[in-house]
Amino acid sequence: MSDEFQQRSAELIAAGQTLYARGMLPATSGNLSARLGDGGFAITASGTHKGQLTAEQILHLDAAGQPLTAAARPSAETALHLQIYRRFPAAGAVLHPHSVNATLLSRLQAEAGYTPLLLSDYELLKAFPDRDSHEHSLTVPVFPNIQDIAVLAQQVDDHMHQYPTPWGYLIAGHGFYTWGATVDEALRHVEAFEFLFTCEMRLRGLKA
Repeated sequence: MSDEFQQRSAELIAAGQTLYARGMLPATSGNLSARLGDGGFAITASGTHKGQLTAEQILHLDAAGQPLTAAARPSAETALHLQIYRRFPAAGAVLHPHSVNATLLSRLQAEAGYTPLLLSDYELLKAFPDRDSHEHSLTVPVFPNIQDIAVLAQQVDDHMHQYPTPWGYLIAGHGFYTWGATVDEALRHVEAFEFLFTCEMRLRGLKA
């Protein structure tokens, strides 16, 4: 394996440990990936505990999503990672945690007809690129939890073609996807989203 693959693998293993420690990757949920200079990417194997990843559980896929290593099966949601890499050339890492707040918010938005989640007037919006004050807003689309991942990936891409979708989206009853130029930036976006999702859930509880 190349030095780059080994470096990205180490970063994904560390990210898995961080997110698991924060309660965002329970059991074998979630998936993590990073783009490689050869056009392919490193991605977590299917059915693995993301808080206890080993180097053998990070797989090398080509640009079409085909495994270049036969040790294990790649994440069942590989097509969703591919869609992001194809849609956003600057994306260097994709993280998909299953936090409680994201899961609950996605269900509430689904019950409201899959209304996009509008995040506005939060200082932490500045954690995302191109947002330099709380006066900005961020619209987070919500998609149904379709088990046919190819169909879901196409729905996500169709939406992104019509509406700008910066930095993340929710899947109903499932979790959320976010990305960044590097694993570290994607982790920052996870942390920012989770803080904002927590604020939204508590605010709704206060208004109930």
